[in-house]
Amino acid sequence: MKAAAGTFGGFPGEGIAFLRDLKKNNDREWFTPRLDTYKEQVQAPMLELVRAVHLAMLRFAPAYVGEPAKCLYRIYRDTRFSKDKTPYKTHAAAAFWRTNLGKNDGAGFYFAVSPEEVAIGGGMYMPSPPVLLAVRQQIAANEREFRATFEGKTVRKLLGELTGEQAARVPKGFASSDPAAELLRYRRFILYRTFSPEMATTPKLVREIVSRFEAMTPFVEFLDRAVTPAVIDRCR
Repeated sequence: MKAAAGTFGGFPGEGIAFLRDLKKNNDREWFTPRLDTYKEQVQAPMLELVRAVHLAMLRFAPAYVGEPAKCLYRIYRDTRFSKDKTPYKTHAAAAFWRTNLGKNDGAGFYFAVSPEEVAIGGGMYMPSPPVLLAVRQQIAANEREFRATFEGKTVRKLLGELTGEQAARVPKGFASSDPAAELLRYRRFILYRTFSPEMATTPKLVREIVSRFEAMTPFVEFLDRAVTPAVIDRCR
């Protein structure tokens, strides 16, 4: 599997150039006549990259391997509630979530490529109140197990410290004296690293994504363990 993950030769320089040009010309008049270029130089390589990552994930996170096309984020921005009305994203990104959960129900893996950086991460970005409560309850009951998923030497080396938005105080229903008190303040649970954009155009890209996905798999699976059907039902 490790050898297979290296078959992706790197994101094409033409794709990076397209995203760079798009940032300078973020409007429909520029993008529409270049839609085929986007599909050939950005979308198609991203699908190939996702397939290469999926192939490696079959070894350590098979439950997060789905349909490659569904993993890709759309290039079109949702501008309905944003002051920024530019219509297109200037990066290419993909998400990987547990196949028995919805895309936004639980935790997962993520990477993005842009002219500015390569980003690799995972965790739980915007959990609904019922999901957040369930995760906090699981952390309180299994504090040492949770710490072990992100405090190990390998995870710290590859992904750094646990990050994410935090509440000002321990949430209602949990004691401030709880050993997990500072962890219970988190509203988002994220492991995330950025790298030089030059990495995107080399075969090293797949290896760097896969090594970090593998390292954070226990972290992601711990968070997803709290996302039961009953919890999801309370979200709706």
